[in-house]
Amino acid sequence: MHALSGSPAGQYRAGARVLSLFASPLNALVVRALAEEPLRLAELRERVGGPAQTTLRGYLCDLVDLGVVARVEKRAMPYSVSRELTPEGQELLFVVDILERWLAETPQGEIKLGTEPAKAAIKALTDGWGSAILRALAAQPLSLTELDEMIADVSYPALERRLSIMRITGQIEAVPSSGNGTPYTITDWARRSIAPLSAAGRWERLHLAEEAGPVTWVEVEAAFLMALPLVELPEDAEGECVLAADTKEEDKRIAGVHIVIERGEVVSADAELKSEPPTFALGAAPAWLDAVIEGQLSGLHIRGDKKLVTSLVQGLHGALF
Repeated sequence: MHALSGSPAGQYRAGARVLSLFASPLNALVVRALAEEPLRLAELRERVGGPAQTTLRGYLCDLVDLGVVARVEKRAMPYSVSRELTPEGQELLFVVDILERWLAETPQGEIKLGTEPAKAAIKALTDGWGSAILRALAAQPLSLTELDEMIADVSYPALERRLSIMRITGQIEAVPSSGNGTPYTITDWARRSIAPLSAAGRWERLHLAEEAGPVTWVEVEAAFLMALPLVELPEDAEGECVLAADTKEEDKRIAGVHIVIERGEVVSADAELKSEPPTFALGAAPAWLDAVIEGQLSGLHIRGDKKLVTSLVQGLHGALF
């Protein structure tokens, strides 16, 4: 495996920028309130719990800059100014719905978007995604020391803090070990976070194309490795194939997973791609996002056993969406 590194300071991995927006409880409350109807500032303030007016104005400015909220002036008497969701904001509601569903499935029980527990869970997710912890643990259980050796650009104390909050929020758990150190693995709930990350990533590709971070080989491998154990396949599914994305990166342009399936079970999945796989599906990142979110295969180039690829893609779609 290529060496892993955290996302550069001030940058986000694909999907993380939009999800981090909802780590701020007030943003979630504002978007949900404006989804119902346009509101004047005083009305909106009442709907979201009465925050300080200057605080609410600051959050609204950020949402306007992101293209999610628009200021609408009524010129006729009596003059008024309302805020409403833009078409981009309306599309963002799909991301909110998927994020809410993920938060409802926590190991500790349902938590509501816009609350402090939701803030902690989303922050833990975006930190684990951005630091490549989730990519590393998706392949195999690892201890803090092993993660520190594997992930560049993230300090040992920072990794330790992130592991701690990921464990507290139920995204990783310790597994038995006979060696030194405590190895951690990701939970099924953390695996299902690929749903909100994918929904957010697609929204970024559509509406923040110039600002959004690229989909790199780290995100591609992490997404497949995390989600595949959740997939249910027909009992007669057999064979091996590669699911891969063209990242257009110079050092690792084609990234994905090599999968072996026996009697309807994924018995192995790793990121070591065969040069001549008997069956493969290849597509750009947007095509894979559509495939997983919508179950559409039209944007993928498929060779070999199309039935097997279809079963895998539909299994990913069904497990996550």
